[in-house]
Amino acid sequence: MKKLDEDMNNWNGDFPPKTFADGTCLLIGTLGNVGVVDTDDGLVVFDISGKGQERYIYRELRKFSKKPVKYIIYSHGHFDHAFGYAPIIKEIKRKGWEMPEVIAHENLPRRFEKYRILDKYHTWLNLRQMAPKIADKVGERLIVSAHETLDPTIILHGNESFYKFKVGQYTFEIYHDKGETDDSLWMWLPEKKVLFSGELVSNPTFPNAGNPNKVQRYPKQWAIAMEKMMEKKADYLLPGHGQLVEGKDDVKEILTIRAEVMHFIHDEVVKRMNEGKYFEQIYHELLEIRPEKFKNHRFLSDSYGDYRFVIHCAYRLYHGWYNTGNPTDLFPAKSVDIANEFLTLIDESEFVKRANKLYDEGKIQLALHLLDVVIKSSEVKSEDTLLNTYVLKEKILSQMAEEEVNHMARNAYTYGVIQMRKKIEQLKAKSS
Repeated sequence: MKKLDEDMNNWNGDFPPKTFADGTCLLIGTLGNVGVVDTDDGLVVFDISGKGQERYIYRELRKFSKKPVKYIIYSHGHFDHAFGYAPIIKEIKRKGWEMPEVIAHENLPRRFEKYRILDKYHTWLNLRQMAPKIADKVGERLIVSAHETLDPTIILHGNESFYKFKVGQYTFEIYHDKGETDDSLWMWLPEKKVLFSGELVSNPTFPNAGNPNKVQRYPKQWAIAMEKMMEKKADYLLPGHGQLVEGKDDVKEILTIRAEVMHFIHDEVVKRMNEGKYFEQIYHELLEIRPEKFKNHRFLSDSYGDYRFVIHCAYRLYHGWYNTGNPTDLFPAKSVDIANEFLTLIDESEFVKRANKLYDEGKIQLALHLLDVVIKSSEVKSEDTLLNTYVLKEKILSQMAEEEVNHMARNAYTYGVIQMRKKIEQLKAKSS
């Protein structure tokens, strides 16, 4: 889809570097944006992107200024924001300069440690989220690693963290607010009226709250962070992903709409929890009442974050894994055993026949559930039926991937298509 591709190109930093604020600041667009401020006494760098982008970052940094890097601020510890430091540190050591101060929240070193513990898992997960077509080819080879890190020298503690420092003629204010992560920082440069938001703002994509593959996000605190940023009345906002936001009106709009939608989803979910409703009912009610102003907004594209994801996020802030209220789901039987029991009652071919009818009626999600009964069962008698099941599921998932506006959801469907095609090939090879 053209709009999705355009948004994701922006999200991935597929645009040229840009100087702004009278030429004192630089945005280097890459997998995670890098912000640079040129002072009389050296450079302040906000985020450093990831491994694989480090040479490009260093080259553009040095086109901008030859001064030494005095500070590096991590907006948070994700791989695309805190791992592209190697050429900068190599230059510092070669020239005998002082090492820069590195500022982060206290939860960032804990994040690095988690990545070290789960290194292979994160490669496995991130490939399926971002690049499903190569996921199985890479295997267990680490794409990124936290076994080597540039660790912070100045650490902010607690939930109301604040730190201020001066370099040259400029003052830098660092704030901590939870949002996409629990270690997020943002920076304010008052003399130039520039906000450096990190992942708290990506332009133009919906806040990445409720990523289906990752740990808890914080929508309510995210909204509050947007309101704090609004108080600065900035002229520029350098986002964690996407192009620079310029002008007071646009900066206010991108912050305001994010605050509004995060408050709305969080508060509507909490309201329904207080009414004794479980997730399925809450989810579908939130879809039905989605306000028009949050749909197709120029600063709220569903291409990466997604309204649907945030409903999950807000709910699991307060609720455990028993999210149906149905005692059957408390300690469920194996899905294969459940599928086998269904097939003792109804012939497997009937499930496929009904799934085809649902597909023809446009009820493709229901069709998938019926097909999964056959796929999960260990008692399927006919390989032709199983083949027909895989073929129809591949067809449905291909359609869903083609129509899906969200990058992560589309990749989930795409990976499912790949798996179905493998199953089809295996069955055809077996019968030949």
